[in-house]
Amino acid sequence: MSEITIGITGLIVLLIMFLTGMEMAFLMAAIGFIGIWVLGGFQTAVGMLANDFMDALASYGLTAIPLFIFMGQIAFNAGIAKKLYDSAHKFLGHIPGGLAVATVVGATIFKAICGSVAATSATFASVAIPEMDRFRYSKKLSTGIVATVGTLGVLLPPSTILIIFGIITNQSIGKLFLAGILPGLIMAFFFMVIIFGWSRINPDIGPKSDKFPMKERIKTIPSIIGPIVIFLLIIGGLMKGIFTPTEAGAVGAFAVLLLCMFRKEFGFKGLKRSIEESVRTTCMVLMLVASSNILGHFVALSNISQATAQWVAELHVHKALIVIVIFFIYLIGGSFMDDLAFMILATPIFFPIMTNLGYDPLWAGIMIGLTVCVGSVIPPVAMCVFIVKNITKTPIGVIYSGVYPFLISVIIVVILLFIFPGLATYLPSVLMK
Repeated sequence: MSEITIGITGLIVLLIMFLTGMEMAFLMAAIGFIGIWVLGGFQTAVGMLANDFMDALASYGLTAIPLFIFMGQIAFNAGIAKKLYDSAHKFLGHIPGGLAVATVVGATIFKAICGSVAATSATFASVAIPEMDRFRYSKKLSTGIVATVGTLGVLLPPSTILIIFGIITNQSIGKLFLAGILPGLIMAFFFMVIIFGWSRINPDIGPKSDKFPMKERIKTIPSIIGPIVIFLLIIGGLMKGIFTPTEAGAVGAFAVLLLCMFRKEFGFKGLKRSIEESVRTTCMVLMLVASSNILGHFVALSNISQATAQWVAELHVHKALIVIVIFFIYLIGGSFMDDLAFMILATPIFFPIMTNLGYDPLWAGIMIGLTVCVGSVIPPVAMCVFIVKNITKTPIGVIYSGVYPFLISVIIVVILLFIFPGLATYLPSVLMK
């Protein structure tokens, strides 16, 4: 068997074994180890296994991951999202579909201090859906927007997906954070447009709620200021070079902790729960990163990346079509396995192809992030949909029927990024010269 045949066989076995329910991190490590053993010998495989795990787990750059995760878990367990939603509700609830629009606004601000897609969906499933039920909102709209709005966490900083993408592609995490802001805000805007239009066409979908007096609205503004200030502190520190990503994560986590303690929203039990959840999530992510290093060395030894790049270079088609095919592969792969795991698996193969075609690395990162957005809400895996289903006990078919209209927003953003790549590259080029 040729090296390329061995590599392709290994990847096929990896995907087949994943469908049996085995953990992706252990599968990647096992397939990578066996593949290196076959191609380079047992001693080489053992040495590379030890080095890859040591390099990943001792990496200073990766310390940003647990810190940003911890920051998000503090915000999640302290109930910050509820205050953000209540404020948005008081300002927007009286318009058609207002509570659903408030969910988008609250989640967008919440994303400024929480990079977890799952945490956002879980939080607003508990906070927003009962309120929408009270005003007789359609389950299709309420569950659909809550399942979809968590995807903003892939683009809006501090995004765990973008941190890991930056690490495995050697891109600036600060620039990736800035690159995701405009596409993320545009996607949130189109979410709100769809809600408003849908509710105007069919008022029974999203009825108006109470209109609150201005005095009562103003009282809720302080609950918004804290998260926005922390977001500006993190992004500003990264832009000016005051913080490294790790230091930004530490400052952000400490600032959120102080905010929650100052407001007396957070006790020892909440801190203990946040630490436990952060450690659990961090271990999962770091295992994926370490395992992907081993698998990446196997893929490199098998010359799959070089052969694929050469094959693509010889295709007589427009480069945009090639990139569309790559994104389609991300979309399909992310639909059948964990989106983060597939991104880690596929990026070392496809990212060099995209940059060799002349596409900006930051643009490529945001586009890959958008495909991860879609993969988290379409079947069969659809993590966000299953989270909402488990919390609300809503039939999964109803949730899916509510999700599909909001995928239009993602498609619009993808088209806009193809036509105007500067939507991703403008802020990094201006603010981080």
